[in-house]
Amino acid sequence: MHNPDFSSWHSFLITMIGLSLITLIGVGIRLLMMVAIQQRRERMNRQINERLRTLIAAYRTLGGSFTGDLSVDPRHRREIRTAIQAQDLSFPNMDDGMDVISATGSERARRIRDAVEAALSDIILLGTEEHVRLAEHAARELVSGQRMHTHDLVVSLRNFIRKALDLEPVPSDLAIPMQGPARTQASGSRGKEEGKKEGSGNAGGGGGMQSGGDMPLTDETHMEGHENTSAH
Repeated sequence: MHNPDFSSWHSFLITMIGLSLITLIGVGIRLLMMVAIQQRRERMNRQINERLRTLIAAYRTLGGSFTGDLSVDPRHRREIRTAIQAQDLSFPNMDDGMDVISATGSERARRIRDAVEAALSDIILLGTEEHVRLAEHAARELVSGQRMHTHDLVVSLRNFIRKALDLEPVPSDLAIPMQGPARTQASGSRGKEEGKKEGSGNAGGGGGMQSGGDMPLTDETHMEGHENTSAH
C-alpha cells in the first residue's frame, strides 16, 4: 500500500476506503480466531467436566464404604451357588433362615462386583496413567479370582479430583480409615416401594371414583321423589 494521499478529495476518499477495508478485514480475522478459540475452550471444558463427573462417580462406587467387608468378591453366581450347596451338604441341619441370609449376601456381593467392574472400566477409559495402572492391577486380581481391595485406587482418585477442583490436599495428619466399595441397594426393594406408592395412589383414585359414582344414585332418588309428588 502506498503512502496516504490527502492532496484531493478523490485521493482522500480512496485512502479512507482502503484503510476501512484493511481494518474490517483485520477485525473479521480477529473475530474468527476468537470464536474458534472460544469453541475449542468450551469443548475442552465439556470434556474435563465429563471426565471429572465420571471419575467422581467411580470414586463413590469404589470408596463409598468405611465399614464392613471392604474387599470385592470376584466369584460369579454359579460359583457362589456351588459354594452354598457345598455348605448345605456340610451342615445338613442348617435352617432356612441361614440359606436366605447366604443368598442375600451372595446377591449383594454380585451387585458390588458388577458396580466395581463398571467403575474400573470407566477409569481405564478416562483416568490418568496412574489410575489406569491401578485399575489394570485391580482388574487382573478380579480375573485371577482373588479378593480385591480398592483403597489405593480410591486415594489416587481423591487426590486427582481435589487437585482438578482447585481444592486443598487432604491434611497429612489425618488418619482416614480404609475405604471400600459402596454397598448397592437391591432393585427389588426399590420396586416394592414404588409398587406401594402406586397402590396407594390407585386406592385414592378408586375412592374418588366411588364417591363420584354415588352422585347419579342421589339424582335418581331425587327424580323418583319428584315423580311420586307429581302422582299425588
